[in-house]
Amino acid sequence: MASLSPLPLNTRKKIGILGGTFDPPHLGHLKLASHFAKHLNLDSLLLIPSGEPWQKGSGITPAKIRFQLTEAAAIDLARALLYLKIPTQVGIDSLEIDRAGPSYMLDTAKVLRERFGSEASLICLMGADSLVNLPTWHAWEDLMGYLNFAVASRPNYDLGAQITPAVKQLLEKHQTKEPSALENSASGLIYIDETLSVDLSSTDLRDRLKTARHSIKSEQIPSHTLEIITKLGLYQ
Repeated sequence: MASLSPLPLNTRKKIGILGGTFDPPHLGHLKLASHFAKHLNLDSLLLIPSGEPWQKGSGITPAKIRFQLTEAAAIDLARALLYLKIPTQVGIDSLEIDRAGPSYMLDTAKVLRERFGSEASLICLMGADSLVNLPTWHAWEDLMGYLNFAVASRPNYDLGAQITPAVKQLLEKHQTKEPSALENSASGLIYIDETLSVDLSSTDLRDRLKTARHSIKSEQIPSHTLEIITKLGLYQ
């Protein structure tokens, strides 16, 4: 049986960071995570549920429950990586939940940089839509000093048509075409991967859980997560 492994501290390694509201975690999150675990040769992958997702408004599932759901999804992710013979260690961290106030990636990046050291490559994993919205993040321009970014495409998503002048300027300065470049840089690079097509919205899944719960399958929500959702009667 696969189990979650403790993440090594203070190592010169590649650490993937997948943050989000995870309300609920879904197949898209796991596909993105496993894709980059393989293609970036990640040593560790850290799932970080947001504590107070300040851009999401009201109606968010309580943080402690979202942590449970993410922890369950991490078990399925660890099992999938084991099956695929991808040696990436999977961990989950409550640092944003434990921290009072809005969950800002910059604060999280500072904590992780201190934890893993100045030489580790910290790679923030995200979808293309998150890259487009990056200028709306708190102190977003400071993030490049702490993190690298690996961005996954989405089906029928024209990134070039969506990016703002600010993001275009950011890419001109920081984009790399070579994923291996992230191994040699602790921060400051953006790699866009166009080989992964995942489009599965947490919002859509919540709506379907309310109106057509019987149609939700483990191919859309990780099986352990779905068990908890069913047990607690969430999203009704």
